[in-house]
Amino acid sequence: MNMEKKRYPHVRTHLFKDYVAVPEVIRKSSGILINGKRFKALLFTTDIALIMNNDADAIMAVYPFTPHPAIIRAITSVSTISIMAGIAGGTTQGIRSANMALFAESHGCKAVVINAPTPTETIKRINEVIDIPIILTVVSEYTEIEEKINAGVDIINISGAGKTSKIVRQMREKYPDLPIIATGGPTDESILETIEAGANAITYTPPSNGELFSKKMMDYREREKDRFEEE
Repeated sequence: MNMEKKRYPHVRTHLFKDYVAVPEVIRKSSGILINGKRFKALLFTTDIALIMNNDADAIMAVYPFTPHPAIIRAITSVSTISIMAGIAGGTTQGIRSANMALFAESHGCKAVVINAPTPTETIKRINEVIDIPIILTVVSEYTEIEEKINAGVDIINISGAGKTSKIVRQMREKYPDLPIIATGGPTDESILETIEAGANAITYTPPSNGELFSKKMMDYREREKDRFEEE
């Protein structure tokens, strides 16, 4: 029996009309259910302005610096949606990572994210102190994850650049029931390819603040031009 897609009311306030919209194709993914809430679209950013103005399901707050409690506190203080917070990797390990994980949980984060180099012993320490999921970032097809899954990893986040969909497919074949997040790439076609390869949820990297501001300035210039020509 074919079910007609239900319509739903759409309410958008005047000041929220320029929010960052994630690609609609991401909604074709199955999503990952974490403690009763489904996540399909994750916005990859730590920019406070973008975090406050988007329609994603969650924020993937991972950055190329040593994880710091002040950053987690700042992000969670402004976000109206769930946060997946980066807390460990090649430099930040051991007891500090475990403390960071507990801090993230205490500030309402729905999961913590660890990078590929995180030692198994650090994962075990983190797993002992928190009750939220641990997400492991997988950067290549050579990343060994079996031991890390056994140590407490709940979800993997695949970020393999041009090889992402290939890695997703390999991981899905090996781990049929493992929750997989993955980068979808720049186009609807690449996102759909990643979903069809087996990704349950997609991370989307939005335009930078500078790019969005440049677009806004172009709009302002056009308005000024139209106003001048009308006069």
